[in-house]
Amino acid sequence: MTSSPEPASIYDWAVPGNLQPEPITLEVWRNLPEEFCRQVELVNGQAIRCEKPSRAHQAAASRITSMLDAAAGAHMERNPGTCLDTSSDFDVLLWEIPAATIRSPDAALFECASNAVRPLPASLVKVVVEVVSPGSRKADKLDKMAEYADAGIPFYWLVWLSDDHVLQIDIHVLDHTLGNYTLYRTLTPEQETSIVDVPVRIQVDWPRLAHLVRG
Repeated sequence: MTSSPEPASIYDWAVPGNLQPEPITLEVWRNLPEEFCRQVELVNGQAIRCEKPSRAHQAAASRITSMLDAAAGAHMERNPGTCLDTSSDFDVLLWEIPAATIRSPDAALFECASNAVRPLPASLVKVVVEVVSPGSRKADKLDKMAEYADAGIPFYWLVWLSDDHVLQIDIHVLDHTLGNYTLYRTLTPEQETSIVDVPVRIQVDWPRLAHLVRG
């Protein structure tokens, strides 16, 4: 049995005129349409199309962000004068030279910055989180881990999904001497609540990370 031919639209699209004409600089990025930037990340000046996340992936990112936000609020109450913020929909500038690299993590905890600061410099990010889905496993475990380490982000969380629940969370800490991440702790849902104190006290509410898709 012969395989079906690829859709003609792919061949129509794959023409020299559709190739990225030159590397995208930070200045160019800031002037690109926001809708375009939402669909891509930038790796050494080259636009990489982002995988559309599943409902479970989106729910996990949203609930992890909520937990980080609660931790940020509690930390600021205990430490007046500090300011931390969170997001699950933003861009982080990892480096600009020799060619700009901009990633869009699933969640993050960072020092407060004006909404006009776009993309957010990696130097402000304290915790960066990626939810691992089948299509993103290599990028999250290898590519982004190395990039976030090179950018100096202190903590990297890998959130592993299984169907509609979070299976485990691997917390990595940056070894500044070696320039890479080492596994600090793995959190699992055996206990209803897990608490970590890096870099602030964060409470992981495991029941909220089960049944991510209702229905």
